[in-house]
Amino acid sequence: MNKRTLGQGNLQVSALGLGCMGMSEFYGQTDDKESIAVIHRALDLGVNFLDTADMYGRGANEQLVGRAIKDRRDEVVLATKFGIKREGTTRSVENSPEYIRAACDASLRRLGVDHIDLYYMHRRNPEVPIEESVGAMAELVKAGKVGHLGLSEVGADTLRRAGSVHPIAALQSEYSLFTRDLEAEILPVARELGVGLVAYSPISRGFLAGTVPPADELPDDDFRKWMPRNSGENAAHNAALAAEVKKIADAAGVTAAQIALAWVLAQGEDVVPIPGTKRLKYLEENVAAADITLTSEQLDALTAAVPADAVRGTRYPNMSEIGR
Repeated sequence: MNKRTLGQGNLQVSALGLGCMGMSEFYGQTDDKESIAVIHRALDLGVNFLDTADMYGRGANEQLVGRAIKDRRDEVVLATKFGIKREGTTRSVENSPEYIRAACDASLRRLGVDHIDLYYMHRRNPEVPIEESVGAMAELVKAGKVGHLGLSEVGADTLRRAGSVHPIAALQSEYSLFTRDLEAEILPVARELGVGLVAYSPISRGFLAGTVPPADELPDDDFRKWMPRNSGENAAHNAALAAEVKKIADAAGVTAAQIALAWVLAQGEDVVPIPGTKRLKYLEENVAAADITLTSEQLDALTAAVPADAVRGTRYPNMSEIGR
């Protein structure tokens, strides 16, 4: 698979990454054996960019990824995140320097590695100056525990302030045909600063693929059941948008998921989507999207089918989780 470069520090990753979150929770039943097989197959196909976080499965996802890459560490660009604390059913965001240092050490232990290639702040607590947090992250780079730094779901001003302390290789944010709010201000600033964009949920959690059942048919352990975009009139409206995307995909001879990924890939060489899956068949479908080159007419048709402000409903039940 072709490589793309994140940031200005020559962090080269496969054009398509693999999001590992759903292998441990959030999308119904999990199977560690199959998930490890998916990770191994991804590496075989040239997908070297693996994404996890300490809060996924309350640490279990990092342990899973660690087991999967134990004998293949040199094939992997490994990314993980800190910042979201889970205590019982409550969550909080912690960005203090002391917490960052402890979180990094804990992630290294769970992953079973001596360094993390890309270390993200998962969410920002605005009560802690971003300069203090990034300063602590920079110390991890100096110590050899971390290779490159990233931020997730931050705004343009935060990104600029962070970059004044230490180079930021990547901004991870939700980005797809269904989620384009960062195009107005955040993405231009990232490009001005030389920060790559790692696009999570590039198929909008399956909604663009047309594979997500109505909310009342989803199990309680699938968090899409509670998403405003999948509720009531929003669900019907957004499904109609996805159906238009499928028509364009059908005409191109590809799947809706593939054309959604190809659209993200076409937004720039500094954009790297990380679709998540725990199934081999979806992995191979996603990887094939890296070989699709959309025509200008197809790109125009897709953006016309889903205008930037067309999708109804917020991304999360509680948008206060997003601290910019």
